[in-house]
Amino acid sequence: MSNNNNNNNNPAGASSKARVGSSQPSETSFKRKRGVFQKDLQHMMYGFGDDPNPLPETVALVEDIVVEYVTDMVHKAQDIASKRGKLLTEDFLFLIRKDLPKLNRCTELLSMNEELKQARKAFDVDEEKLASAE
Repeated sequence: MSNNNNNNNNPAGASSKARVGSSQPSETSFKRKRGVFQKDLQHMMYGFGDDPNPLPETVALVEDIVVEYVTDMVHKAQDIASKRGKLLTEDFLFLIRKDLPKLNRCTELLSMNEELKQARKAFDVDEEKLASAE
């Protein structure tokens, strides 16, 4: 009977329980602050065709799904990286290698990020030259 109560208290069921020997923490080891991504998700949902002010329940559900997905991906990447001892971007790219739209978008964002870093670096150098010339 107590086993049945545990399943009822855990709405995600057995799939969210920590695996033995994995880097995944148990659900009781941390509590997530809800609503952290609410505004961002509302804007994203609107950008994808939802109402400008979606129902709070819908935003909460989408947030739960997104956080669960990201958490699962991080745990899988940690498991891959544990052999090497260091978590790298390539671990995430490896996980999404078969999902071409995600892989292409990630590589696009990574290259854009690299371009932005180079532009900031060049801007900082130019700014230092101007400051030293004065």
